Amino acid sequence: MVGYGPEDNHFVVELTYNYGIGTYKLGTDFMGITIYSSSILPNATKHSWPIHTENDRCYVEAPGGYKFYVQDSDVDGDPVKKVSLACSNLQRSIEFWSTKCGLKLYSQSDASAILGCSDDQCKVELLDIGGPVDHATAFGRVAFSCPETELESIEKCMKDADETILTPLVRLDTPGKATVAVVIVADPDGHEICFVGDEAFRELSRVDPSADSLLEEGLAADKSDEWFAKKGKTKKTAE
Repeated sequence: MVGYGPEDNHFVVELTYNYGIGTYKLGTDFMGITIYSSSILPNATKHSWPIHTENDRCYVEAPGGYKFYVQDSDVDGDPVKKVSLACSNLQRSIEFWSTKCGLKLYSQSDASAILGCSDDQCKVELLDIGGPVDHATAFGRVAFSCPETELESIEKCMKDADETILTPLVRLDTPGKATVAVVIVADPDGHEICFVGDEAFRELSRVDPSADSLLEEGLAADKSDEWFAKKGKTKKTAE
């Protein structure tokens, strides 16, 4: 989990690594993340990382192709301000995310809407692309924590409305740690949304002070490229 502060009050990105996969196919589903920071663009320049411009907005592109839009200024609180997702029917998506998921609608235009859980947290932006949303093979999911007692009502709401439930309410054991309850659903365009019981989540999401060093050790220990080269093979593209 990577972010600008504790997961309890900051948006974080979950990075997963599959050793046998070299590339993923990007779809049209994930439109980017917006971050307010005065250090990103200078850091990108320092390390010769390309800076792109789109509709007068600067962005840097992660190795997998994901876009991070940068507002070159600092703000109080979490610098991650917006996660943008594509939709095919804006009104249908607003109804799902607000009525069924419980997010507050902050603003709306003909082609976009901003929703969120609270004023000081990262927002979800829905962008109407005027056609079907393609998730390809690089799709992910958005997760929210909420009181565990609310998970049953969320599941029931989705069932009653005949919405898609990908994972019914289940409790997942983590040896030596908390048992976390989750419900995973999909919105009208197939975006996966995971609701996590807050009580166990707070225990499992504590900051690990050695996380940075463990990540560096893991990266250094990864010899998968060498292994594939010795075997005369290349990593596959996810299908």
